[in-house]
Amino acid sequence: MQKRLLWLLVLLPAAVYSYGQQTTAVVTGIVKSENGDALPGVTVKAADKAGTFNSTVSTNTRGIFTFSAVPVGGPYSFIVSSLGYISDTLNGYMAKENGRITLSVVLKEKLQNLDNIVVVGYGKTSKANITGAVTSVQAEDFNQGVFSSPAQLLQGKVAGLNITKSGNPNENPGVILRGPSSFRAGAQEPFYVIDGVPGASLYLVAPDDIVSIDVLKDASSTAIYGSRAANGVIMITTRKAKPGQARLAYSSYVAFESISKTINMATGDQLRAFVEKQTPVLDFKNPAINLDQTEYDADDASNTNWQKEVTRTGVSHNHNLSYSGSSGNSDYGASVNYLNNQGIIRNSSMDRMIIRGNIGHRAFNDRLKLSLNITNSNTTNNDIPSQVYNNMLTYLPVTGVRNANGTFKEDVTRTPGAMGYYNPASLIENNLIQNKTQLFLVNGTVKVNILKGLDFNTLLSMQKEQVNYNSYYNSQSMLAQGKNGAATRTAVTNTKKVLESYLDYDRSFGEHHVKLLAGYSFQEDKLGDGFGASNQGFLTDDLTWNNLGLGDNSELVNFGDIYIKSLRLISFYGRLNYEYKGKYLLQASMRRDGSSAFGRNNRWGMFPAVSAGWNLHREAFLQNARFLNQLKLRAGYGVSGNTAGFDPNISLLLYRSGTGEKFYYNGQFVNSVRTSQNENPNLKWERTSMVNVGLDFALFRNILSGSIDVYEKRTSDLIGSYDVSTTIYSYGSYVANVGKMSNKGIELVLNANVIKKGSFSWTTSVNVAHNVNKVLSISNDMFSAARFYAAADIIARSQSSVSGYQVIEAGHALGSFYTRRYAGKDTKGMSLFYGKDGSVSGSNDNWENFDYTGSAQPKILYGWNNSFSYKGFDLNFFLRGVAGNRILNATWAYMSNPTLANNTNIPVETLSESAADTKNSFISDRFIESGSFLRLDNATLGYSFQTKAAYRFRLYVSGNNIFTVTDYRGMDPEVNMSGQTPGIDNSNFYPKTRSFLVGVNMVF
Repeated sequence: MQKRLLWLLVLLPAAVYSYGQQTTAVVTGIVKSENGDALPGVTVKAADKAGTFNSTVSTNTRGIFTFSAVPVGGPYSFIVSSLGYISDTLNGYMAKENGRITLSVVLKEKLQNLDNIVVVGYGKTSKANITGAVTSVQAEDFNQGVFSSPAQLLQGKVAGLNITKSGNPNENPGVILRGPSSFRAGAQEPFYVIDGVPGASLYLVAPDDIVSIDVLKDASSTAIYGSRAANGVIMITTRKAKPGQARLAYSSYVAFESISKTINMATGDQLRAFVEKQTPVLDFKNPAINLDQTEYDADDASNTNWQKEVTRTGVSHNHNLSYSGSSGNSDYGASVNYLNNQGIIRNSSMDRMIIRGNIGHRAFNDRLKLSLNITNSNTTNNDIPSQVYNNMLTYLPVTGVRNANGTFKEDVTRTPGAMGYYNPASLIENNLIQNKTQLFLVNGTVKVNILKGLDFNTLLSMQKEQVNYNSYYNSQSMLAQGKNGAATRTAVTNTKKVLESYLDYDRSFGEHHVKLLAGYSFQEDKLGDGFGASNQGFLTDDLTWNNLGLGDNSELVNFGDIYIKSLRLISFYGRLNYEYKGKYLLQASMRRDGSSAFGRNNRWGMFPAVSAGWNLHREAFLQNARFLNQLKLRAGYGVSGNTAGFDPNISLLLYRSGTGEKFYYNGQFVNSVRTSQNENPNLKWERTSMVNVGLDFALFRNILSGSIDVYEKRTSDLIGSYDVSTTIYSYGSYVANVGKMSNKGIELVLNANVIKKGSFSWTTSVNVAHNVNKVLSISNDMFSAARFYAAADIIARSQSSVSGYQVIEAGHALGSFYTRRYAGKDTKGMSLFYGKDGSVSGSNDNWENFDYTGSAQPKILYGWNNSFSYKGFDLNFFLRGVAGNRILNATWAYMSNPTLANNTNIPVETLSESAADTKNSFISDRFIESGSFLRLDNATLGYSFQTKAAYRFRLYVSGNNIFTVTDYRGMDPEVNMSGQTPGIDNSNFYPKTRSFLVGVNMVF
């Protein structure tokens, strides 16, 4: 028995080896391009007909792949695919015992302009069939960096799309497409659709989960979304499982961010020397008085660099883990994203976690398709008081940060307020400001194939947003002097429910292809469901905003300025797409929207669109033009609307009551009620019509491709507030449709595969956009105004009776500056200004001599991207810029006051000015500066390691905002361009950052 066991142990490995040898085969192959070059990194998938074997490998640097153990049997199929090439499938291979299968594959380069799939409203189509102006950006072309908003992925990548953002991790970027189309703040941003859910929040999706973003620019493309599409539509598609494929991915980076530019302010020694040489000698207003009433010398021999005191190197990190797969008739996926974005100003940060899950199922031979998606996002924003931005520049450098007892040096004798004199380090430490936002989105879809080519689709979604604001100004805070701690809390819930149901018909009849769409939409928003509370006078600062009842000022109840509002939107829409022979394309759509926000006489609006395309390259007369791969002429016209940026109750007669508005009645004080808004039963949509003509082309086997678009966008019925007589109306202002505005422009995109030889490739892409904005009218038969004055909130020293430093007037662009005209200095160093009559005098500083001094609207937006690859290495650098715009540098004007150099610090440049010039800081075109810049926005170097299986492992280093070429004297020329007053740097700019990061991408 023992001998038998011994022989069994000896023979068992040989038997196993023999069995393995007899039941498997080896498959090897090589993949080349049409030019004969080996293609590395190509994915090769092997599968048998029975579904019992499924394996994936990738080619090595020589284009070779190997399956070392393929079970005997078959038939086997081999699917060969690579980005930028047309996939190829080899079928019918049988694996024999101890056999070897040798394959040779030649992949053809994909003509991207024709084959790309583009997401449009309520469906998808190929790039070849697009008749409007649509730009599609894939994940591999996204910007790299520390991004708190997915919109930053597109910065500089899409012609005509202007995205601006400071370095503040808690600030949303300003996004404007093809120029502003409204006067109103908050009414200029595009409409977002995420995986078919209209109006979903951008902050529900992590950049790593996005596979493509499609930007619908012209009205013929956007009108299917009717009243919400005047500013363009951005379609975001997230990653979903692919049939028969399981995918596990992890990506991460750690980033180091620092301030990209500081202002060269005077040091303590420089400022002392400046004030001492003045006649009479200036002094530093000694003694200064601390919050505890102790005295100290404002000049304590310090040389404090306040910009350095409040900033730091921010360390941020991001992690994204996702898994997706499919089994039988079901597919599923989940992802977790965590981002910690530490601001470069101390105590500012953003912390966000997004968890997503989705599941899909197909039944009845794929005639029924179901899906369910759930997303939850939690964001914590830690912010700082706005007064930090000004005081980090102007607080006296001759003063130290702290007293001997460790408390911050303050001066309670100085004027408080929005531009008050506060120790910036104290502002950061003694004031806590926090926002917590939870976003929850659940949406489900049902797709039923009723007949061949006819589908019924339903989408139901619910988005809930919970916003909790907390602030605590402690007992040492200069913003709450004498209050012994002041706390405020608010809690607000916003919900959005959407139902979309539509029929989709898609059939071909010989050389005719027809697609029809007919649908219904219902949306209900409930906003501002919440309240606020505040208290002061706390025994300790340790509890911050918790336990408000411990304060001793509970008799003064303050519930906050929060009001509940509801909005309903009902829509009917339809679209026709017709194609003949692949040459002639026609699209027509109509949407009818009804909104509860507008006047009872104008709650419904119609938004039509029509466009056509001609694929010229498919005509017989161009068949001999072998250099031509694509040539398509497009033209379209459409009308869309704008409902963003205003209160849902904007058309109603409103009353309000305030705690400070009481009257004595029946022995007690009761709240009064007064009119706060007039009713306008005729208030209606802002309407934007657009004509777009475009040409798409691809030449020389797609080596050179691009597009040209020319457009004219006209917006009418602009909503504005007009002063009216209270003898006729119950309130002194009236909201009405009056204004008109236009945007005209041209956009050019060029893509080139410059070199593609062997293992080396270089591709480049350039986009350039030119836009001219003009206000056409701000008056009609009922309401008239010569001009509106804007930007009146600029804090300007010793300057009064100024209605605004920008104007809205017919014939001028939105953001037109209206200031004094600087004429230099006289022989004594005093500022001079031009008068309207051409005279030059220091007394020409009055309001009557103000004039137009430039526009904030850029003339040119451009971006240039370059990508190189060599074997496992990849290198990308991206430059972008703006030209032709002007910026009002109100920050510099406020600082440049040598007369008050003993009160606040001044730039080094101002040390050469006369302290007797009391008008040196007067806002004039001296401070209207060029906003043009060229920025090396990103450079990324990566290396992808070869693995035996079809895994991907890539390490990379990246830099953002590496350098900026500009004449602008401020911290950065990329100031906010959205809202009614674009292009103003008003002592409220969070410094732009320069970041360097190290990251990894892994896919299994």
